[in-house]
Amino acid sequence: MMMLRAVFMGRTIGGAAIAVKRPVARARPLCQIADMTRDLVNDTCAPLPGAECSDPWGGGHDAWKVGGKMFASTGAKGDGVSVKTPDIETAQMLIDAGVGIKAPYFHRSWIMIPFGGDADELRHRIEVSYDLVRSGLTKKLQASLPPRSP
Repeated sequence: MMMLRAVFMGRTIGGAAIAVKRPVARARPLCQIADMTRDLVNDTCAPLPGAECSDPWGGGHDAWKVGGKMFASTGAKGDGVSVKTPDIETAQMLIDAGVGIKAPYFHRSWIMIPFGGDADELRHRIEVSYDLVRSGLTKKLQASLPPRSP
């Protein structure tokens, strides 16, 4: 019986790792380039007051920020979006409920919502993350941002 290996972005399931060449870093952040896996994130983040997108680490990472603080991030692989939750316990509850997984490279209060799941849940989690980060900004900075419509 033959063992099949699934290879995705340099990882294998059931075998040794295989090196895969990654594309060279793009001059513009991916959030400015149409891409089906990121459209929902971009459509949700862009209209939020004061939201800005950048690629702070290079290599195709999208970081959505408000007041210079990140509230959503999509990695170069583009397999999901990482968002902030109110606390570690909430993040763990969402992970246990199957809403997301632990966000790689982020604090334990962040989770990654995989693409391909419930679009309404993804939108809700992005908006909650935005509200959390915005509320943590200084009062002066909050006042300088456009108001958030209900």
